[in-house]
Amino acid sequence: MSQGTDAVHAGYRPSGDFRPMLPPLHNSAAYQFQSHAEAIEKFALRQAGFTYSRTGNPTVSILEQRVAALEGGAHAVATATGQSAVALSLLALTQGPKHIVASSSLYGGTVDLLTDTFADFGIRISFVDQADPAAWAGAIEDDTRAFFLESVSNPLCTVADLPAITAIAHEHNIPVVVDNTLATPLNVRPLDHGADIVVHSATKGLAGHGSVLGGIVVDSGEFDFSDTARWPQIAAPRVRLNNTSLLERHGPAAYAMLVRSKFLHDLGPTLAPASAQGILAGIETLPVRAAHVQRSVTTLIHELSAHPGIAAIHHPSLPAHPSHELAKKLTPKGTGCVVAIELAHPSLVSPVIDGLKLISLAANVGDTRTMISHPATMTHCRLSASQLADAGLNTSTLRLSVGLEDPADLLADLTQALDLALDQALAPQTQGA
Repeated sequence: MSQGTDAVHAGYRPSGDFRPMLPPLHNSAAYQFQSHAEAIEKFALRQAGFTYSRTGNPTVSILEQRVAALEGGAHAVATATGQSAVALSLLALTQGPKHIVASSSLYGGTVDLLTDTFADFGIRISFVDQADPAAWAGAIEDDTRAFFLESVSNPLCTVADLPAITAIAHEHNIPVVVDNTLATPLNVRPLDHGADIVVHSATKGLAGHGSVLGGIVVDSGEFDFSDTARWPQIAAPRVRLNNTSLLERHGPAAYAMLVRSKFLHDLGPTLAPASAQGILAGIETLPVRAAHVQRSVTTLIHELSAHPGIAAIHHPSLPAHPSHELAKKLTPKGTGCVVAIELAHPSLVSPVIDGLKLISLAANVGDTRTMISHPATMTHCRLSASQLADAGLNTSTLRLSVGLEDPADLLADLTQALDLALDQALAPQTQGA
């Protein structure tokens, strides 16, 4: 099926006595077994089915199947937030602890996770320039167990050269985990370009309305985890599994089952069924929303590029952007809702933000409402000066998440705020003259 059809139908067909058109909300913590024998088999993971909603729920399962279909993946595991999806996807690969090579252009909360919490676990991180494949190769160590990056970076919209990066990783039997939150599968499917695992903050573009939190891990089911020395958590016998292995039991689904049966089960970042239902409703309109947003992004970039209050606009649609040519190949339909605007001077940041009347100051992306934020003091506020520089950010950069309003209204709001901020900046000079 096409993605537009999958967005509406994947994972669900009306059934039962009432045949509801919308995926029903299964708001239950537990599930009745028809016999003790059935309970034994399901709890031992020898028979598929639901045992307790911490690790699986019928409504959540529909969401998992739908996102897997959109991404072209084989298996998916939903979680409570995007942050937990990132954490679980990487923890499943780095037990030991091990080493991760990660892009230096990541969302600030992800950097917190990798440099603080993962460091507490003994997991080591090497950050590299996302746009430099040679840097990825040079950072590999004997115990590197994952590459981690964003398909489209937040907020400068650098497009990852996935074919080049994944080729390097696979030469060393390293799986590539890609955060596809900003682009969404409507603009790029990382698994089609060699990635092995995709994660999403489903809160953002997938849900699309800013009303629920959620995350999801999608596995291609194609990475070779058969080396028992390198991947003992998947390929080697485990006491927890009665001295069998996940690979033996679940084959290509072994990695996804590790995420679900160990990390989701033990740590408990469970997605609520009602949240899953909300995300499913949002996904149904994703193709329409993505197309509208792309048109609005194009309009705003074209109209704002020459404004004297703006020093630069960072977006791959512009020829000066370092990802311009790569984006034409990998993301021809666009890169999502985010545009980074670099103002002419840091002193304009607060006046521009405070002068907006329609656009909201809020820390989210992918909403129906257009939002603006200042990464250096908000989403990336805990990054050091050197980390900000490595990510290509400075204190003049604003992140714009374009919503579903009329682009003419958004343009008018941004223009009047920029004009007002410039007038205020020039007023003292005029008075002094």
